[in-house]
Amino acid sequence: MSDLRIRPAGPGDAAVVLAFWQLAAEGTSISDDTAGVARLIERDPEALLLADRDGTLVGTVIAGFDGWRCHLYRLAVHPAARRQGVARTLLEAAEQRFLALGGRRGDAMVLERNEPAHAAWQAAGYGREQQWRRWTKPLTGE
Repeated sequence: MSDLRIRPAGPGDAAVVLAFWQLAAEGTSISDDTAGVARLIERDPEALLLADRDGTLVGTVIAGFDGWRCHLYRLAVHPAARRQGVARTLLEAAEQRFLALGGRRGDAMVLERNEPAHAAWQAAGYGREQQWRRWTKPLTGE
């Protein structure tokens, strides 16, 4: 993938990332707005990794580390760039980030209904843990 460049998102990337997720990501998040993406980039400038090819965004992953756990979110690849190693390259970059920060294990949020993603995560060495379920509570009126 010599033509693929992985870089952290910058403050000016929020709108492009949001438009990309509309095209390439499954589902939406409560933080899918300019303020949410900007807050992520400001809080942890290395967390949102972008893959671009010839200046065109072809993939994203959020590699968040809170000092305790390594969390992966928003692994998304442009439909025309799938099955070309983009996700693998992004995950390798995320894992290197985690290792450099002292992380020990990555975990990913993967939608149950997104079955094509299950195969991609499994191919990257991730496995489902049946004993866990996600519990959430909205902190705002949204």
